[in-house]
Amino acid sequence: MARTPARRRRSATGLTPYLFVAFVVLVCVVGFSAYNWWNPPSATALVGKAWVIDGDTVILSGTHIRLEGIDAPETGQTCLDAAEKSWNCGQAATRELRRYIRGRELTCEPRSKDRYHRVLAVCSLPDGSQINPWMVRQGWALSSGFVKTYASEETEAENAKRGLWAGSFEPPWEWRRQHPRLEDPRAD
Repeated sequence: MARTPARRRRSATGLTPYLFVAFVVLVCVVGFSAYNWWNPPSATALVGKAWVIDGDTVILSGTHIRLEGIDAPETGQTCLDAAEKSWNCGQAATRELRRYIRGRELTCEPRSKDRYHRVLAVCSLPDGSQINPWMVRQGWALSSGFVKTYASEETEAENAKRGLWAGSFEPPWEWRRQHPRLEDPRAD
């Protein structure tokens, strides 16, 4: 009598990592889609002259816009220069953004909204140069978010010791954690 070969048992551990990764990817995709569904960006670009609030926030056409993918020091935040002397890096970041824009018209492409209902956008000047990566490249903001969109610009600024990187500083998100009263921009 012919014997049928024994079935191989599939090891649960052999398939588990793949299922786990697939599950995590699915949760991320569904979560991101749901977030954007509940916080849809404006259908059209916002265009006009911007009022600079700080190094990563502007008001354009009456709308508060947070520059997506970057985090600049808060207005009251101080840093240390190369000689370990304290200076107001938050005010410097705001001043540099103001200088770069120089009253020119901005075009901001909304992507989503943040937890304070500000529009998250990538903004550019009439010549097409984008504000968001420029702030990071000059060392006045850090690349932020789950996906560090401007990581290469941040590395470039750090290597060249531009802006904040000329001395030492606390990342803005850590500084806000220690100064929670200042975290909610609606308090302004």
